Amino acid sequence: MHSFQEFSIKNSLQNAILDLGFETPTPIQIKAYPKILSGKNVVGIAQTGTGKTLAYMLPILQELNYSKSYKPRVIIIVPTRELVVQVVEQIESFTSYMTLRILGIYGGVNIKTQQAALTQGTDIVVGTPGRLYDLAANRSLLLQDARKLVIDEVDVMLDLGFRFQLNNIFELLPERRQNIMFSATMTEEVHKLILDNFIDPQNITISVSGTPLETISQSSYAVPNFYTKVNLLTELLKEDHTYKKVVIFIDSKKKADRLFESIESDFWNELGIIHSNKSQNNRLSTIERFNDGHTRILIATDVIARGLDLDNISHVINFDTPKFAENYIHRIGRTGRAQKNGKSILLFTEDEKEWKEQIEDLMGQKIPLLKLPSTVRISTQLTLDEQPRIIEKNPQKINKLPKGDSFHEKKDKNKKHYNLGGGQKIKIKKAKKYKKPITRGSKGKK
Repeated sequence: MHSFQEFSIKNSLQNAILDLGFETPTPIQIKAYPKILSGKNVVGIAQTGTGKTLAYMLPILQELNYSKSYKPRVIIIVPTRELVVQVVEQIESFTSYMTLRILGIYGGVNIKTQQAALTQGTDIVVGTPGRLYDLAANRSLLLQDARKLVIDEVDVMLDLGFRFQLNNIFELLPERRQNIMFSATMTEEVHKLILDNFIDPQNITISVSGTPLETISQSSYAVPNFYTKVNLLTELLKEDHTYKKVVIFIDSKKKADRLFESIESDFWNELGIIHSNKSQNNRLSTIERFNDGHTRILIATDVIARGLDLDNISHVINFDTPKFAENYIHRIGRTGRAQKNGKSILLFTEDEKEWKEQIEDLMGQKIPLLKLPSTVRISTQLTLDEQPRIIEKNPQKINKLPKGDSFHEKKDKNKKHYNLGGGQKIKIKKAKKYKKPITRGSKGKK
């Protein structure tokens, strides 16, 4: 199949696809269409950027007709708020010639606004698992008519700890439904989720997760520490005619903020940062400015950037080396999309060398090593994580507590009393030396 014209789809969908300029379906779209259309459960393993959204929406929209019911018939669950916004926009573009209601729901905004929107009626709900479950639990979101459940980027969802919400959503949905799930990786947790909830799923696998896209040119630099990486990155980014649109991946929010502060003075008017500590409005506006070309450089953490539709990325720079080799594949998949060429650069320290080798083993190829430019200053400044830890080999044991204001002998007058608690004390009478103790019968005797 070489064009969408060969799909047996209604004219409203054909016209929308033509307007979007899509001519040739991707492998995942070709394989998914007949299997999803059959009504069977489907599990797809495919890299980010392979056209998964259209792959599952095309057969769903082919069967979805106009309805006056206010209850949704299609539920789509995605891991992040940004992905909700993106998927809603994509579905709206696919349905520009259809009369369908699409609603996106996610946390971080007033739940009452979303409750009011649901009462107006909707056909397709796209949401994050936490907010979906909250609205379904308080019966604002009624799931009795849902016949299609799509779970996209399920591996990220499980990484974020959403198994509880997913399991509870499964229980609230009708038993007679079609389950469609897409993941970039097949992990033990994903496999267990399938076994527990999917009956006889049809499997689709597009591109082995360790296979990098052919349109991506890879290279790497051996760098001694964090701040030398900063110096190298600054030198590279100054070549704005080469590094036209750059995503810099880093593994934690703390490091992302530190990197942003380190290069902000050089690139303040063309730099953005996105991670889960940023507000919803900040994250959306940062993505919008980057996609519109108002900013050239975007610093991002892995989970936030997964699944985001970032266009025309010239370079992906791995500021650190991922501990899990498959994450490297997801990162570099942000560039070299839509048949365009892209470049990825990996910065690694001696401590990260082992992880680099694991990536190379997964891909079955070496990442070319480039020589550090002579203009890059080697920094002696170390982060707290990089500083050597001093461990005493023979620490002295302290057997006795030191005497001081808090540790002192009792005064003599206090030794004559026995404390019963509650401020009560009795005086201890000392028996005279070598004398018999006083008894009841001896009272009054002299």
